[in-house]
Amino acid sequence: MILPTDVIRLALNVLRERKLRAILTIIGIAIGPAAMVSIIGTVEGYSQVITEQLSSLGQNTIVILSTERYTVTDNDVMYVKGLKGVYDASPFYLAQATFRRSDGKLIKVTLYATDLKFVFKAIGSLKVKDGIIPPSGAYSAGMVGYDIVYNEKGRQLIRLGQAITVSVPIPQDSEIKVKSRTIKVSCILEKYGSALVVNPDTTIFLPKAAGPALLGADKYSGILIAVKDPTYVSSLTELLRRRYEGLAEVISFQQIADAIGSVIKTLDFLLYSLSSAAFMVAITGIMATMFTSVVERTREIGVLKAIGFSSIEVLVTILSEGFIMSLIGGVIGIATGTIGAYLLSAKRFKIGQTITIVASPSITPTLIGETVSLAILIGILGGLIPAYRASKIPPVEALRYE
Repeated sequence: MILPTDVIRLALNVLRERKLRAILTIIGIAIGPAAMVSIIGTVEGYSQVITEQLSSLGQNTIVILSTERYTVTDNDVMYVKGLKGVYDASPFYLAQATFRRSDGKLIKVTLYATDLKFVFKAIGSLKVKDGIIPPSGAYSAGMVGYDIVYNEKGRQLIRLGQAITVSVPIPQDSEIKVKSRTIKVSCILEKYGSALVVNPDTTIFLPKAAGPALLGADKYSGILIAVKDPTYVSSLTELLRRRYEGLAEVISFQQIADAIGSVIKTLDFLLYSLSSAAFMVAITGIMATMFTSVVERTREIGVLKAIGFSSIEVLVTILSEGFIMSLIGGVIGIATGTIGAYLLSAKRFKIGQTITIVASPSITPTLIGETVSLAILIGILGGLIPAYRASKIPPVEALRYE
C-alpha cells in the first residue's frame, strides 16, 4: 500500500516537471481567496466600526429633532419625561461654528447647549481628560472636544482655562449674521474617535443657558431622551413617531444600528457570493490543467498500475496534485488579500464635513478557515473527474499509448 508521503512526493515531482503550468494554475486559484479576504475583511472592518459607534452613542438614547413644521417645547419635554420607561429627558440647542486654531487650521465645530451631565448618559464611554464640568449657570464655559485642543501630532494647542473664540451664524433681523463668541475651556474631553451623528472630538458642549445667551437661539433644536432599559427603546420610538408623525423627527440609535446590521448581513452574503464566483473559475482552471496532465502521463499511469498501484491509489495520487496546488494558492491568496484589505482600509471615508470613518480590516480566523476550506474544496472538485478517469485507464492501453 502506498504511503501518504509517497503520494505527496510524487505529486510534487509532477508539479516541478510542469512548473509553468502549475504556477499559472496556482495564480488562478489564488484570485478567489484574495478577493474573498480583501473584500469581506474590509467590509467587515467598516461594518464593525459603524455598528460600535452607533451603539456607543447610547443603546438607550432617543432623539426628537425640531423641524420647520414643528419646534419642540418645554411641554414636549414634560410629556416625554412622563412616559413609561423614560429615565430622563433634556432639551438642547444646536449650532454649527468655525474655529481657527493657533496652528492656523480652520476647524468646523458643533456646539451643543444642554444639560452637561445628561451628555454622559447619552454618549457612552465619553470621559473627561482634564478640568471640571462647568456648572449650569456658566453659559460661557464649555467642555471642548479632543481634536479642537490637540493637533494631528498630539500636541496640545489650547490650555485649560483658556478662552477661545468661535464664529457662529446667528439669525438676526431675518438675516444670518456671523458673530464671534468667546468660550472658556472649563473641561477637555478624552479622545473619542469619529462617530456617526455626533462627533465629540469636534464638539463643544455648553450648559443649556448658553443656547439663548450665547448662540442667540430662542427655540429648542430637539430633545435628548434617556431610556431606563434598551428593551423600552423600540416601543417608545414607535409611540413618539406616531405622536410626531409628519412634524418632528424621532431617531433611535439602537434601531439605526439594527437596520445597518441587517443591511451589512445582506451585503456580506452578496460579497461572499461574488467572491465565490472566482472560485468557480478556479475549478475550471484546475480541471483543464489536470485533464492535460492525465493525457500527458497516460504511459506513466500505465506503469504505475503495472507495478501494483490500485485504481484508488492512482486516483489519490492524481487528486493530491490538485490538493497541493489549491493549498498553495489558498495561502498565497490569503496573504495577498490581507495586504489588499489593509490598503483598502487605509482610505478614510468622510460623511459630511465633520465625520470621518477609519477602520482596520477584520481578518478573523473564521474568514481564513472558510477561505482555506474553499480553496482545498475547489482543488478536490476540479481534480476529481480527471483523477477518476486516470484511475480507470486499463494498464495495457496506457502502456501502448504514444
